[in-house]
Amino acid sequence: MTISTVINRGISKQLARVSVGALTLALLAGCASKVDPAFTPKELRSFDETSSLNTQWKRTVGDGLGHARYPIAPSREGDTVFAADVEGVVMAMNANSGDVEWEIDLNTTISSALTAIAGQVYLATGNGEVIALDQNDGSESWRSRVSSEVLAAPQANQQLLVVQSVDGRVTALDRATGEERWVYTSSQPSLTLRGTGTPMVIDPVSFVGLANGRLATLDNRSGQPLWDMQIATPQGRSEVERLVDLSGQPIISPDGRLFVTSYNGRVVALEATQGDLLWEANLSSRHTPILVGDLLFVVTDNSQVVALDANSGREIWRNDDLQDRWLTAPAFADGRLVVGDFDGYLHLIDAREGNIVGRTRVHSSGITVRPVTEGSTIHVQANNGRLETLEVTP
Repeated sequence: MTISTVINRGISKQLARVSVGALTLALLAGCASKVDPAFTPKELRSFDETSSLNTQWKRTVGDGLGHARYPIAPSREGDTVFAADVEGVVMAMNANSGDVEWEIDLNTTISSALTAIAGQVYLATGNGEVIALDQNDGSESWRSRVSSEVLAAPQANQQLLVVQSVDGRVTALDRATGEERWVYTSSQPSLTLRGTGTPMVIDPVSFVGLANGRLATLDNRSGQPLWDMQIATPQGRSEVERLVDLSGQPIISPDGRLFVTSYNGRVVALEATQGDLLWEANLSSRHTPILVGDLLFVVTDNSQVVALDANSGREIWRNDDLQDRWLTAPAFADGRLVVGDFDGYLHLIDAREGNIVGRTRVHSSGITVRPVTEGSTIHVQANNGRLETLEVTP
């Protein structure tokens, strides 16, 4: 059986299990802090507000993301939202009412975003532990250790949980038991962004973006690379100038195209089975993009929001109204892009036109993790731990 056949079958199975929207939503792997902006953030300007953000409920989740601003993004499955804080508190809340279904304390530093899937919640810790919790009551199903701290959300297929740690290693664990199945090791540059890429995992393969600017496609049976390619090439004299991390998550389309962002590099579209280049755009981004229909949305490193034609890479529109406001990776809610910023504002951008249509402030501590959306509902967690659920109305 050829590589092409294996990957195509995996794409078909993946799309049969989850929606395109679920495929595109994942943890941002970069970092940002309210005190970090290297440039002067643009001041917010008045706009024609055509969409409203109405608060449905609020909860406080422990002590929030901590001083280091760990990327502990919440996750939702069905009618339950799962969220955590840096000190080890994990909560399950009814997505519609905010009622707390259970709360536990793991007594360890949580460092990764949460992944809720198939009755389990997966997360990782600062000392390299990966933990599986039962969605019904928060009881611990298993706990396993990988090589180092994990910032990226663990990613699952039917058999495996694939975990990328900050030392560049990718570890596949048995989803049922937590036992190690294989480990892939990559070379690490001397300086990297704080954060790692998040694997895109389908049944036969995992697409993994690395800090050295390479993208690898790993056979999930063995962890061996089927193909890999250089997405971003280090340039410049200083180590900072030579940063080329692929710290977002690769995104796969229903027809087998792979979209990849890179820091100090480019956005590329690849044919997923062999890695053939379809198009490229000169945009630097440490964030996971989002694919909606025939449009690919990218938040650049200077916080411009860009819409690209997913078929050609042609720029459709660009919004620079939020430049240098340290935007999160984008989410999508009922025809609008959703992004948070360093000052705690949540912004709505019309996906077709590119103009800001709604805004509200969640908390002055800032928003650094990507919002979670379901239809017109938005769950957003601020840095201090406030979890707010809002409904978008025209």
